[in-house]
Amino acid sequence: MQHPIRPSKNRRDKHSTPHGKRKLSQQRDHTSDIPTESKQKTISQLFSPSKLRPTGSETHAALDGAQRSPTSKRAKRDSSALNKSFGEEVSEVLPLRRMYNFTSSSPRPGSVIDLTGSPASSPSKPSPPTERRNSTVRVASFTPHTGVRKLVVKNLRKTPRVDPDHYFNQVINQLDSALTAIFNHERIPHSMEELYRGVENLCRQGRAPELYVRLSQRCKVYVSSSLKQPLSAKASSSKNVDVLRAALGAWSTWNTQLITIRSIYYYMDRSYLLHSSTNPSIHDLALIQYRDHIFQDAVIKPKILAGICDLIGLDRRQELEDHKFLRDSIGMLHELAIYTREFEPMMLAESQSYYDSWVKSESSEQNLATYAAQCHQLIERELERCEVFNLDESTRRDLLTKLEDTLIQQRENFLTETRDVSNLLSTNAVHSLEQVFTLLERRRLAVRLKIPFETYIESQGFSIVYDQAREDEMVVRLLAFYQRLETIWKLSFHSHEELGIGLRGAFTLFMNKPNRTASAWNTDNLKPGEMIAKYVDMLLRGGAKAIPDTLTERNADDEESNLAGEGEDEEVGKQLGHVLDLFRFVQGKAVFEAFYKKDLARRLLMARSASADAERIMLERLKTECGAGFTHNLEQMFKDIDLARDEMVSYKSNQKERHRESAMDLSVNVLSASAWPTYPDVPVHVPTSIQNAIDSFARHYKLKHSNRKLAWRHSLAHCQLKATFPKGNKELVVSSFQAFVMLLFNEVKQADGELKRTLQSLACARYRVLTKSPKGREVDDDDEFTVNMGFADPKYRIKINQVQLKETKEENKQTHERVAQDRQFETQAAIVRIMKTRKKSTHANLVAEIIDATKSRGVLDLADIKKNIEKLIEKEYLERRDNNSYEYLA
Repeated sequence: MQHPIRPSKNRRDKHSTPHGKRKLSQQRDHTSDIPTESKQKTISQLFSPSKLRPTGSETHAALDGAQRSPTSKRAKRDSSALNKSFGEEVSEVLPLRRMYNFTSSSPRPGSVIDLTGSPASSPSKPSPPTERRNSTVRVASFTPHTGVRKLVVKNLRKTPRVDPDHYFNQVINQLDSALTAIFNHERIPHSMEELYRGVENLCRQGRAPELYVRLSQRCKVYVSSSLKQPLSAKASSSKNVDVLRAALGAWSTWNTQLITIRSIYYYMDRSYLLHSSTNPSIHDLALIQYRDHIFQDAVIKPKILAGICDLIGLDRRQELEDHKFLRDSIGMLHELAIYTREFEPMMLAESQSYYDSWVKSESSEQNLATYAAQCHQLIERELERCEVFNLDESTRRDLLTKLEDTLIQQRENFLTETRDVSNLLSTNAVHSLEQVFTLLERRRLAVRLKIPFETYIESQGFSIVYDQAREDEMVVRLLAFYQRLETIWKLSFHSHEELGIGLRGAFTLFMNKPNRTASAWNTDNLKPGEMIAKYVDMLLRGGAKAIPDTLTERNADDEESNLAGEGEDEEVGKQLGHVLDLFRFVQGKAVFEAFYKKDLARRLLMARSASADAERIMLERLKTECGAGFTHNLEQMFKDIDLARDEMVSYKSNQKERHRESAMDLSVNVLSASAWPTYPDVPVHVPTSIQNAIDSFARHYKLKHSNRKLAWRHSLAHCQLKATFPKGNKELVVSSFQAFVMLLFNEVKQADGELKRTLQSLACARYRVLTKSPKGREVDDDDEFTVNMGFADPKYRIKINQVQLKETKEENKQTHERVAQDRQFETQAAIVRIMKTRKKSTHANLVAEIIDATKSRGVLDLADIKKNIEKLIEKEYLERRDNNSYEYLA
């Protein structure tokens, strides 16, 4: 008997539960002969390891489970087991009630498909049972989930059971109690996390605007009442600084409370207020509340601002003890955004009043150096205050502008007073001058120092140049003066271009100003050119030892300088460079050329140069400075000395070959008359032995140069004599005239100028080899001279010809007169060149061109130019025409 299979109760009902749970169908067997194993098994039981090889009726149930939905993730049976199951005949025919019947693939219209259930529990109609013939089991064809299905997704969220308004009121009450505790400095009754979550939930429910309005109202009431009332009471009866201290305390308290408030309302601050264009953040709200209800109060506001200004005044007087108090007060103004609008104008006005009073007291009581130092200290303190107390950059800029206007612009005349600046220059106050310069340079007024700088240089320069009592020290003083001023220009004036031009212009002015003095023999010759040439001569003769201690850079530690490897030539080279700095200021270089050539001739002829390299260096520098034309004759002088040396080697070699060697060692220098200075021809009686040697050389020279004439200049010669005295033999280095006197002592009958000078050097100088009677410094015609038999000296070789190296007054006069005469000739030559080119010229144009053509040789007086024009008219080089003009005559 066959039992029908009941349809599964898992079919979806129209009134299904909201959670979409399904009930699994259960097969109920009303017969008692069905065993317990025939009931439907679970998936885990079907695919357990122990059931992989089912037998009997379990095989069909397993196969039924294996042929379910292809999307199922159930384990697959072993294929060998399946083949074995289906390949064997079942000895017992299975009843139809133990088989599963599958629905057709066509669903019922409007039916619902449960995606969560298993294919076995899907709702479908049972298909009619299939009979199996010959006891053989056939697998039915199964194509599940074909066709269109309707998908339904149901909401599984539970319906809230709490009233939103009730929750809002609950959270608001908690927040109010928390704010009250914060404002009263009490402990918050609720946890911070609970308060934060409450704010977050209200914001998520869209109640953030109401929450913000309530918070704003609570803060407003607290600030305007609890914070403000103590300040208002204090402002009416306390000092400005006390009110400021109380306001700063209230501000600190409010900031501390604000930290806790922001922690509670942080979610609202970073979500709702961050994207709100009308409502400020909690921090900004707190600042606005404090600024509007406390700072803007008519009584409190002036007290706070005045208190900060009072603190700055105390700091200016160096009486402020609590610097943090002032720094925090200014920080409060910055945070409240009232610094620039409210505080800065008041602070600048107070500063201006302070600067005005300071200037009046300091400038009237102090000198220029002290005033400049005080100004620098004041500016430094003001700028440092801006950094220490966090003053705004605009305040720093405005304070600096007011300082410069008050201290510098309004006191410009005081800072550039000629008398005060000259005093600083005279005392070599390098640091004070730098402070004055730096102050003026802040307003681009440093050029105003040019006039007092030039005035001081000119006055000091004139006093040095025209100090006849210290004329020999002129160059040394000028060099020291120039080096000192150059140091001031570099260090104090920071190598300012205009001041450097003023320095050079002032030196050029006083060194080239003509002044007819007795030392220049009433000529227009410039004395500095002569003295510079003589100073160079001293350096080249004496070397580094001749450098004055005031100018040498190694006078303090000579040994240390030597260890440093600085030789004498380098030191002399440096000094020559400094001298050339002065030489550049001299416009009339003819005077320098005349005296330098004369001194160079002495050094070359008498072999008195300390260093041949130094001579060459000086010559090259002069050539670079003045051109090749200036040094042409000087170079020829060096060539003549070299040629004369070769000529003497040839003469001595010739004499040795002819066995005519003389007992006298003769040395002759043949010079070019055009290149060397002009020397007077002094008639002198030469001893026979010396004259014979001279004649021998003259014959040798004429054999080689028949067309040349020798003119002997004995005044430039020097000799070495061996003298025998009772107290010992001596070797005397004397001039030729001194030697002639000593050799022809008994033959001299008349004393001329040179003879008197020579006798004076032998009898009245340091080494007295002759005795004068009567004694005295001057030599008269009736004086008598005898050999000093008692002469003695520890040295064997004694130089007595020093007088030969010195320039006499007569020689100096002749040199000046020759330079002045040469200038007249040069002027006439320049006039002829100009008129030869122009043919015709007016008097004014001709004078201007003459000055321009001859300025390198010296300053010309207009009267001298006119005299030279008249001389050329007399010589018929020029002809005077109408309208004060001239015409050149060929």
